[in-house]
Amino acid sequence: MGAGKSTVGKVLAKKLGRRFLDADHVIEERCGVKIPVIFEMEGEEGFRKREAQTINEISAEHDIVLATGGGAVLNPENRRLLSERGVVIYLHANPIELWHRTKGGEGRPLLRNGDAKKILENLYAIRDPLYREIADHVIETGKPSVNQLVNTLIMQLELSA
Repeated sequence: MGAGKSTVGKVLAKKLGRRFLDADHVIEERCGVKIPVIFEMEGEEGFRKREAQTINEISAEHDIVLATGGGAVLNPENRRLLSERGVVIYLHANPIELWHRTKGGEGRPLLRNGDAKKILENLYAIRDPLYREIADHVIETGKPSVNQLVNTLIMQLELSA
């Protein structure tokens, strides 16, 4: 959450000549409501079921760049599908960076109830090992611009091809 998946993903897709898909946006389009409304109506469990179904469907497509929601790695089946069907890139940011990027928490249901910094630290502690488990590439998102990040990614993808 806040690592830049959608922003970097769009630029990467354009440079690679591929279609960009954001799993959260696909879910919103299908449901006709924003993610926070889904959380309100169905809870996190209901949202995660929708997310798993969406990832299963769109990860089977070819020549795409897919940005998943930050919690998608919590589901072992999502991790398996993403790892088997594509190249997984983990845009790494530490919890303090994420906190600065997500201040306000609009559209981020998990940050609404409590100390956002503490919540992000807890989410990071759980999710970071899961991202690393399936990542083909880990990219630090700290200081580089989006274009610098994308160029680094493209170089790493070319080296591993």
